[in-house]
Amino acid sequence: MLVDSHCHLDAAELDADRAAVMARARNAGVTRQVVPAVSAGGWPKLRDLCAADDGLFPAYGLHPMYLAEHSSTDLEALRTWIERERPVAVGECGLDFFVDGLDPDAQLAFFEGQLRLAREFDLPVIVHARRAVDAVLAAVRRIGSLRGVVHSFSGSPEQARQLWSLGFMIGLGGPVTYERANRLRKLATTMPLEYLLLETDAPDQPDAGIRGQRNEPARLVVVCDTIARLRKVSPGEIAQATTRNAERLFALPAR
Repeated sequence: MLVDSHCHLDAAELDADRAAVMARARNAGVTRQVVPAVSAGGWPKLRDLCAADDGLFPAYGLHPMYLAEHSSTDLEALRTWIERERPVAVGECGLDFFVDGLDPDAQLAFFEGQLRLAREFDLPVIVHARRAVDAVLAAVRRIGSLRGVVHSFSGSPEQARQLWSLGFMIGLGGPVTYERANRLRKLATTMPLEYLLLETDAPDQPDAGIRGQRNEPARLVVVCDTIARLRKVSPGEIAQATTRNAERLFALPAR
């Protein structure tokens, strides 16, 4: 059994056949998914989706790429949602220095506000860090007493080690299946399994076998098999370790 630690099942791209997508995931052995939000406007839909299925676990947050949709009152609204809904994590939050036009100061203000909420409510954070791992590390150190995951990790081995020392895991998904992703594949081969989570980021970041197509959580098996092959171990060993890691980080009920 696998846990997809980062899957946007609430995305509009999945509206037409969401039930079939979820059925394929279950049939593939992906029995649980953490579903992170991206903006306040999507929180109600995400809540209702997760409430209808005991294998879906919500996280509420404000994604840096949706900065234009965020308002000055969203952080206080997030506090209310966390108090009332008791999610498994805060996020998706973070920093994105790749996309042009995203005010870095505004991003940082929202990010640090969410880190403070995570510390206050003793929740892990689900972090987006694109060309921004050093800035994320600095923010985590400033706020302190945090834990979480940097999803779709694309940083250096040294940055990964710094994250692990701060109580963070890294999430790997579709990009690790591409043969030219040499640095990422080397990290997947050599890193301690206790810090690894598997993810799809569906409907985004398809693996090499469905390049250019819509992604879905059933494809987590491909990620698991790829990492097992790189490490020369059985897929079952990777599945067991990463499922245990997800259960520990997100306080998921054991199955």
